[in-house]
Amino acid sequence: MVRVSTIVILAGIVLLFIPIPPVATILGILVILLGVALRLLAGL
Repeated sequence: MVRVSTIVILAGIVLLFIPIPPVATILGILVILLGVALRLLAGL
């Protein structure tokens, strides 16, 4: 089964490639950091 954090990290990577630079880049980085935090803190 796929972890929630893995899905969140993948969503962040996808956001980095959306061609709306200021919004997508910031959201992408925040979503990736959220996924890493979920993995480290909650083990999800």
